[in-house]
Amino acid sequence: MCGRYASSRKPEDLVEEFEVDRVVPDKPLAPDYNVAPTKQVYAVMDRVPHDAPEGTPPERRLTTLTWGLVPSWAKDPKIGSRMINARLETLTEKPSFKRAVAKRRCLLPADGYFEWYETDQIGSRGKPLKQPFFITPKDGAVMAMAGLYEIWRNKQIEDPEEPGAFLWTSTVITTSAEDSLGHIHDRMPMLVEPSSYDAWLDATVTSFEDLVGVLVPAAPGRLDAYPVSTEVNNVRNNGDSLVAPLPLEPPEGDVPATLFDA
Repeated sequence: MCGRYASSRKPEDLVEEFEVDRVVPDKPLAPDYNVAPTKQVYAVMDRVPHDAPEGTPPERRLTTLTWGLVPSWAKDPKIGSRMINARLETLTEKPSFKRAVAKRRCLLPADGYFEWYETDQIGSRGKPLKQPFFITPKDGAVMAMAGLYEIWRNKQIEDPEEPGAFLWTSTVITTSAEDSLGHIHDRMPMLVEPSSYDAWLDATVTSFEDLVGVLVPAAPGRLDAYPVSTEVNNVRNNGDSLVAPLPLEPPEGDVPATLFDA
């Protein structure tokens, strides 16, 4: 799964990377090195303005969404905290995701994501200790995670123009991790290459079969994985120190030495 990631890019950097036409947020999000479910996150999507004349082409937007998808039919928005990931293998089967994958696809920019490797060391509470790893593109490029978004109508607010009348939420699509990363965790975010941004965001494509070729797992060796401080375990902690690599010395336990190769 992907339950935590880092996102520190400025809006102007994302505008250039994704060729954005319009930035929707009133103010930019602060750099966040410990993005957790229910937080506000940046998302890139193609949408036609709701008041535009028929036939108006979609514009590419950089906007903010809440991480944790709330389906349009949900009675309680709290369901979103359990919908942070959508498995690629069952996208078209799950009622929570099959509408979104047909019409509401997005990209979620990230610097990288965190996963926890369970060692054979036992902590003070009698449970195995877990070592956090940060996984990021080796070339420092933006990581574009494939995502879905939904729009939930809060019926307790009668006026649709009132703030809070609509809740915009997102989920990260996950897939099987490639071999080297699979040692840490068997799942990883599905990534979209720059050459496929347009195809993934094209809302006129409603058949998932036509998108299979767009979603290709990251090539082996493209991503770097290194251990980081356990400070990231606490969602209240933040700052770039959370993504700073620890000394490349394998700890005691059964962590594969290959995960610590420079």
